[in-house]
Amino acid sequence: MVDEVMLSMARHLREQTLSLRDIAARLVITTGKRKGRHPSAATVLRMRSLRGRSLR
Repeated sequence: MVDEVMLSMARHLREQTLSLRDIAARLVITTGKRKGRHPSAATVLRMRSLRGRSLR
């Protein structure tokens, strides 16, 4: 589950020119059945496309 905090952190990390895999490794899911795990790189990519390409 992607929340606004995770999206904000992903934007910040992308500004530092980290790869999608590196961003995924630093993010942690805070709710849902995958709580405490890292999202996949595909999830980070979808966050980018679902939010109007805000992670450019």
